[in-house]
Amino acid sequence: MNAPSPGRLVLLTTSHRVAPGQLSWPAWQALHQADRVLCADPAHPQLPYLREAGVEVEVAATPDAADLVDFLAGGRTAVLVQSGEGDRRLTDALSRLAGSGRVAMPDLELLPGAYDLPGARLIDLVQVMDRIREECPWSARQTHEGLAKYAMEEAFELIEAIEEGDRDALREELGDVLLQVVFHARIAEDGAPATGDDEEDGGPFSVDDVAATLIDKLVRRHPHVFGDAVAETPEEVRAQWLRVKGEEKERTSVTDGVPVAQPALALAAKLASRARGAELHVPLPEGPGPGPALLALAVEAERQGTDPEAALRESARRYREAIRAAEGH
Repeated sequence: MNAPSPGRLVLLTTSHRVAPGQLSWPAWQALHQADRVLCADPAHPQLPYLREAGVEVEVAATPDAADLVDFLAGGRTAVLVQSGEGDRRLTDALSRLAGSGRVAMPDLELLPGAYDLPGARLIDLVQVMDRIREECPWSARQTHEGLAKYAMEEAFELIEAIEEGDRDALREELGDVLLQVVFHARIAEDGAPATGDDEEDGGPFSVDDVAATLIDKLVRRHPHVFGDAVAETPEEVRAQWLRVKGEEKERTSVTDGVPVAQPALALAAKLASRARGAELHVPLPEGPGPGPALLALAVEAERQGTDPEAALRESARRYREAIRAAEGH
């Protein structure tokens, strides 16, 4: 004679990064077919949607493990809708029962109720930034102007990680650059203007507005991806990008939009690239001192497809190592 089935306990996990009620089909099947549905969190965001779908949920403290095993004996099924932190007390108690060897344990199944989409952890980042902005005395007082220097520092640290080929550092530095974006967006959400003029700056905006603006820009500038335009080579894509960008900005000079505060070699290369792209043949300035010669070297490097800023930085890095070697390091 076959032994009675010990039953089945389904631990249903949900994600706060997915809208409540958007559960997988296996999750809905398990909920509707279960003999009991339990939830220890009376404020669980899924509860209103489960009840609306006709699922009866017992909301109470974490059930006693032995009582739950007794209920499941005979082939019953129970679904435990877990909180975001899980229900360690119940799972630990079940582990102790199983370890005793004296109890026929039910089949235990971990069922994801929803899966995070790519980028879902960005929601957590925004929530963490919200709390830091509200509760951290230093962060609460920061302004766009006060943080500006950190954006430059983090950008340079990112470049260094890329040039050194350090993947762990690259991941960390990308996060630090992302922090600058989220931090500035959170400051802007409080209504802090970027230039000190509320009327010119258009008022508060959020990180969602930043993302929406970027999405719109990417779609506009990739008509070969999102529209009917044709661009089959990288050169055609770049030309199309510059054309669309020019139409958007309504610029009167190819130098418009080139930040003059960037490092000098990078600035020289950018100006040379703009002039060459516009097929403008402009003689280089002459004069005393090393400036004109450095400018000529930067322009020639850009013409040959070399980033003069990166090239000089690499040479400087080797020079640094030579100095350290001379010091006996």
